[in-house]
Amino acid sequence: MQTKLIASTEAQNNFGRVLDDVVQNNTRYIVRRRNLSQAIIMSVTDLERVLSGDEHERRRLERIIRETRPVYSIGDSISDSVHPLSAEEHRLG
Repeated sequence: MQTKLIASTEAQNNFGRVLDDVVQNNTRYIVRRRNLSQAIIMSVTDLERVLSGDEHERRRLERIIRETRPVYSIGDSISDSVHPLSAEEHRLG
């Protein structure tokens, strides 16, 4: 089983070919938009196999999702050295 990355516009422009590849060759496609992974195209047979408890395929798919998932970062991380506010500090604002 092969997994391919494809841009959303390429997937849109070649949807018939992508669908044929998915169904006939058991290929999975990760669709990327604005350089971020947004969706996975896979055959119904492939999905049934994953859902039926094929542990190897489930782990493989989880790994692929983890490796290609978009990473969002908003704001700065709070340092471990910062301690939580006490109830009194919360009350005082």
